Amino acid sequence: MQVVDNIIGFLKKVTELGVALLALAVVLQVIFGSDVAFIKVDVVGNLTSVIQSLGDGGLVGLIAAAILYSVLTKKSIG
Repeated sequence: MQVVDNIIGFLKKVTELGVALLALAVVLQVIFGSDVAFIKVDVVGNLTSVIQSLGDGGLVGLIAAAILYSVLTKKSIG
């Protein structure tokens, strides 16, 4: 069981790192525009596209957004 707990802990840390990097990329793109030197993709455009596709999905999109929210905000009890 210790191995599973280690893997889950590692995945949580990787997810936290990904969310932090995503937030940093959004802030940098808002401040400096789309020509940020080390970000080669349009982060804000991609996020807008994902949100748009979730909205186009209707109820399925709402359920998917709720699942994503619950996964990203889930706190460990122990």
